[in-house]
Amino acid sequence: MASTLLALAHWSTWAVCAVIKLPQLAAVLAAGSARGVSVGSLLLELTGFLVFLRYQIYYDYPLQTYLEYPIIIAQDVILLLFILRYSGNMKRALFYAITFCGGWYMLTLRKWIIDLAMNLCTFISAASKLAQLRCLWQTKDSGQVSALTWSMSAYTCATRIFTTVMTTNDLAVLIRFITMLILNIWVTATILRYRKTKKTD
Repeated sequence: MASTLLALAHWSTWAVCAVIKLPQLAAVLAAGSARGVSVGSLLLELTGFLVFLRYQIYYDYPLQTYLEYPIIIAQDVILLLFILRYSGNMKRALFYAITFCGGWYMLTLRKWIIDLAMNLCTFISAASKLAQLRCLWQTKDSGQVSALTWSMSAYTCATRIFTTVMTTNDLAVLIRFITMLILNIWVTATILRYRKTKKTD
């Protein structure tokens, strides 16, 4: 029974992650604007995902515990390019690419670097959610921010808490997913609140 639940959690996480950023991408493309979407939040999220993926690979964790991360990273990169395009900052794309590629390489130069990065990864990922919350609070407008994308992120965090307990039981990974679950729910609720407020105005 436990192995069936674990397989179901893995498969449902992969399925959700295959399309997790599509609602956000669709909203940005349909509006021709990235209003309400925080570039800082996206960059921090991308950093957190890259560190987490590198950590999982470095410690040779089972592929099924992190298979969704390359898919999410690819979607984040596409979303970042559209945001940069619509904000007129495409020149920054090369700088970001060099920075992320260099960081990917540097993470595994020494074991202590990847371990420290993983511990900081929770703070980095939390900062990405807080940056989006700050953007929402300042504008009091959810703009093109997709509640569906954020709620799918909450779901994947919940399933990854279960899969982590059942497989690696890595405390740093568990703390990260629990923190991200709470913050993803908070962002989703904030988006819905401002969307509801805008409709009643």
